[in-house]
Amino acid sequence: MSLMSEKDKNILSEEDLFNIEISKSERLQSVILIGLLGFEAVFLMVIYLFYSEQYLNAFKTHISIYAILIFVGIIIIYESFTHYLIGKKIKFFFSKPLLFGYFKSFSEVSLLSILLVFIVEYSKEIIILQSPATLTYFIFIVLSTFRLNFKLSLFTGILAAVQYILISIYYSTLYADTPVSMLNLDLTGMQYLGQGLILIITGVAAGFVANHLKKKMQSSWSNMREKDEVIDLFGQHISSQIVDNILENKSELSAARKKVCIMFLDIREFTPYVDKHEPEEVVSYLNALFGFMIDIIESHYGVINQFLGDGFMATFGAPVKVGNSSQHATAAAQEILERLNIEFSKGNIPKTNIGIGLHYDEAVTGNIGSSKRKQYSITGKVVIMASRIEQLNKKYNTSLLISEEVYMQLDGTIKNTFVWLESSKVKGSEDPVSLYKLAARENELSEG
Repeated sequence: MSLMSEKDKNILSEEDLFNIEISKSERLQSVILIGLLGFEAVFLMVIYLFYSEQYLNAFKTHISIYAILIFVGIIIIYESFTHYLIGKKIKFFFSKPLLFGYFKSFSEVSLLSILLVFIVEYSKEIIILQSPATLTYFIFIVLSTFRLNFKLSLFTGILAAVQYILISIYYSTLYADTPVSMLNLDLTGMQYLGQGLILIITGVAAGFVANHLKKKMQSSWSNMREKDEVIDLFGQHISSQIVDNILENKSELSAARKKVCIMFLDIREFTPYVDKHEPEEVVSYLNALFGFMIDIIESHYGVINQFLGDGFMATFGAPVKVGNSSQHATAAAQEILERLNIEFSKGNIPKTNIGIGLHYDEAVTGNIGSSKRKQYSITGKVVIMASRIEQLNKKYNTSLLISEEVYMQLDGTIKNTFVWLESSKVKGSEDPVSLYKLAARENELSEG
């Protein structure tokens, strides 16, 4: 069966995915059965070569060994044909996989029962009904778990038990006056019923295993789909930690008002750089910058909502809040500035100046879009204010500015790295905004 792309799998329903997995399991079951029965045939032949005298004393004829070999051959051909049909994606199997499973279980068990009837009819010996050959029923029952259906495994166990008991009771009654064999076994109905009961119990046990595996598989698919949906909402710029937190708190994705810290980052003199360099160089430059910046944002539990060509907007505190969002955002901003200098000193990037603005306030969060495409969005005054604060870096020749709302959320250690700059009138706000800048190395950082 050809492998499907991840994109194709995302389009399929859970039922379609389950049927595909069942088809793979059905093919694997056929291969395993072929291998096991082939091994059984070889092993029986070896036993026959070493114990041929005892064998003839029990059966009086070679018919049983021939019948077993013929049975194995028929099963191998049957399973090979089934393997081929499923591989060709026969429409019947994919439209009625459960019905196909019942048919296959019935045919496999019935073939073994026909074998037992054939041997007894021609050998007139019922010792075969107490021989290891009858244990082949258990192979069919155990392998039925591949179909991941409790009822189907139970059906296989009950079918094997009923056929075995009926055959055994019928022939033990028919040949009641015939000596069983030199083994002097007392073949009573109780023995047949007991073995039949074990077959049913095995079917029940196999059913529970199949049901458990099915639930585990469906749970895994459900988790994968939920994770894909979360990643689709945020693009690829969300850490696995945030994804896991969202899955544990699914209500976080619903529309709500949340206190968040917004970061705007802008690359200075980007337009002149684009004019002087080839497109490939521009893309390579942006990838080199955004590569480590994304990692830093994610390591501080932030989410990049959108790229703005020469910068980006990131949110801390939504969709899920992990600790102090302003603290995380400020630490991320400082780490980006430090890493920028390191990358420049290593010669990995050209001299680069950036501006970062942070603001903390209430935002409206939620999934916005259509049924075909949705995106988790952050809206509100906090977004506009963060953008305006970032732009003030040009006025004050700074690299990082934070509002008083952010500053008041910081702990003592990181708070001490900032000093008050001034209260500035910001477009979109009636009241002046109190701004803070880095106290140490600000000039050095701003000069790149």
